[in-house]
Amino acid sequence: MVKEDYRDLYKPEIINSISGLLLISRVIVDSFLTGLHKSRRVGTGIEFSQYRGYEPGDDLRLLDWKMLARSGKYVLKQAEVDTHISVKFIVDASASMSHSENDISKIDLAKVLVASLSKLAIQQGDAVGLLTLNGTSLEQLQPAVHKQHFNKLLYQLTTLENKGKWPAHIEIEQLHDKRHKEIIFFITDLYEATEEITKVITNLKTSRNEVIVLHVMGNKELAFDYTGQVIFEDLETGQKRKVSTKDIRVAYLDKLNTSIKSIKETLLNSGINYELFYLNDHIGEALQLFLKKRQQLL
Repeated sequence: MVKEDYRDLYKPEIINSISGLLLISRVIVDSFLTGLHKSRRVGTGIEFSQYRGYEPGDDLRLLDWKMLARSGKYVLKQAEVDTHISVKFIVDASASMSHSENDISKIDLAKVLVASLSKLAIQQGDAVGLLTLNGTSLEQLQPAVHKQHFNKLLYQLTTLENKGKWPAHIEIEQLHDKRHKEIIFFITDLYEATEEITKVITNLKTSRNEVIVLHVMGNKELAFDYTGQVIFEDLETGQKRKVSTKDIRVAYLDKLNTSIKSIKETLLNSGINYELFYLNDHIGEALQLFLKKRQQLL
């Protein structure tokens, strides 16, 4: 499990810079892999058979000391490479993803999730790609696997602007390649008017891929942890409404729970993995899920 100290890096100026995201992803992934090594739980897709050269910042405990003794080279054991798998991230960049709690927004968490999962995937030898979209733009980086490509992915994340609504219509062929094995991470808060996001997600599933939905929500949203008279603003329409939290709490929670249950059942019935991800959840949970689904796809 990833240690909590990585959350000290959750600052806008760090998350929204390439070097900052690189640092966060390195801390998270290195801590995660060290935890796997300590617990000897490496049977979930991490079979060490290849090597890569040591780079500044790498965990010294991962050095292959026998190789060092034989050749004098500093190398790290690296996960088995399978270039037949692509890992694609589809990020909901609509305005509702601006919702923040305790100085971290949904879109900030999405950036950290994509950066960390991408770093782990590349270390597994997988190609990674990124697609972000909202009501006005679709930005796409085709899957590839090398350090320069990872930097391009981080650049796309740091320049991402979340605004508007999820597009009402989109061609599903723009979002994924049915010809190859893929793990698709769809990161969204599922804020939708007429199931427009849910329908896109269900159409992504094929017999050759794994689709994982990370439903990002805040703790206050889920528990409706508000008191007194509060003015709520719809981040996508700008509409504002003043309410008595006491009067609407029960109805809000009932409607929210019913909605989440319905969406989860729809996705599971389509063979799609659904995970409710809180803003303060450990990133290690997503990394573990990735390794599990990757092993199933091999």
